[in-house]
Amino acid sequence: MTLPVGSHAPDFRGTDEKGNAITLYEVLKDHNVVLYFYPKDETPGCTKEACTFRDNWEDINKLGATVIGISSDSVESHRKFKENHSLPFTLISDPDKSIRKAYDAIGTLLPPRISYVITKDGTIIHVYNSQMNPAKHVALAKEKLKNLINA
Repeated sequence: MTLPVGSHAPDFRGTDEKGNAITLYEVLKDHNVVLYFYPKDETPGCTKEACTFRDNWEDINKLGATVIGISSDSVESHRKFKENHSLPFTLISDPDKSIRKAYDAIGTLLPPRISYVITKDGTIIHVYNSQMNPAKHVALAKEKLKNLINA
C-alpha cells in the first residue's frame, strides 16, 4: 500500500546521517524531493538503488530536485553506508518506523522499497513500489521530474 498520487505528503522530522534534525518541509522550501524508502543499508538491492541515485545525482539536481533515503538503520549505519558508496544525498534514520507508517510504507516480511516524487508545495506526483527493481525507481523519478519541468 502507498499514499496516492495527488495527496499531500506528510511532514516528518528525522535524523540524518550526521545526527542533524531534518524535516521534509524544510527541504521542500528549496527543492522538489525524491523520497525513497529502502529495507537496509549495505544489502545488494539497497546498495544498487542508492548507487543508481548517486550516479544520477547531477541529472536529478538539474531537474530541480534532491533525494532523501529512509530506512530504519541507525544514524551510524547510514553514515558508513554514505561514506562507503560516496552517496551525495541525505539518509534519514527511522528506527521507530514512524515515517514509514506516515507514508504507508510498511511491509509484512520485509520493509517495502517505495519511492515518492514530491513537489515543493508538498503534492505527491509519483509513487513507485517495487522490491525487485531498485534501479527503476530512479529512472521513473527522473521521468516524472522531466514531465514536471515540461508541463
